[in-house]
Amino acid sequence: MNRTEEQTLALAAVFQTAQLVHNIASSGRYDDDDLQVCLQGILNTNPDSVSDVFGPPAVLRTGLQTLINQLGTSAQNRKVEIARYVIALLHLQRKLDKNPAMLGQIAEGIERARAQTEHYTLTHTNVLANLAGIYSDTVSHMTPKIMVNGEQQYLSNPDNVSRIRALLLAGIRAAVLWRQVGGSRWQILFKRKRIVDTAQQLLRQ
Repeated sequence: MNRTEEQTLALAAVFQTAQLVHNIASSGRYDDDDLQVCLQGILNTNPDSVSDVFGPPAVLRTGLQTLINQLGTSAQNRKVEIARYVIALLHLQRKLDKNPAMLGQIAEGIERARAQTEHYTLTHTNVLANLAGIYSDTVSHMTPKIMVNGEQQYLSNPDNVSRIRALLLAGIRAAVLWRQVGGSRWQILFKRKRIVDTAQQLLRQ
């Protein structure tokens, strides 16, 4: 996998977390496989490549399609909320990178979550609550805060709250990967077509 493909896959993971957050908040629905793929990115903290974290591009199909919808030339499928979440996640990751104390706190929490997965599945309520707690204790205190919009009946469900917070933590992790493989804001601004074309190619694999 070349550098552009690695960058596109990492960015697709950010978009996948944003899409799932939007889905849960607005409809209470989500795909369990999509959720698991996002969450496994949190626990894999020392990969050799982006594909080592997530696996083949097909597992990020939702993220790749969302990326194409959001960055492509047609405005018909764009969603403001998803764009807002992605922008916020990329911004907060840059701020977090300058806060070693908080990074250490997150790393300790991830170790606890990794130990939990020896007894529970990654999407088990206990593991989700732990990952959500990491986010609540760290990133949620940074500004600008990510305000999740949706339907109150879904946002008031404690399990949905845990899923959303765990996904936002997964989004931060994916943003770290995006940075590590050379991703930057200017690339999204000036190389959108190349990113979208690469995402389309990855979808066909």
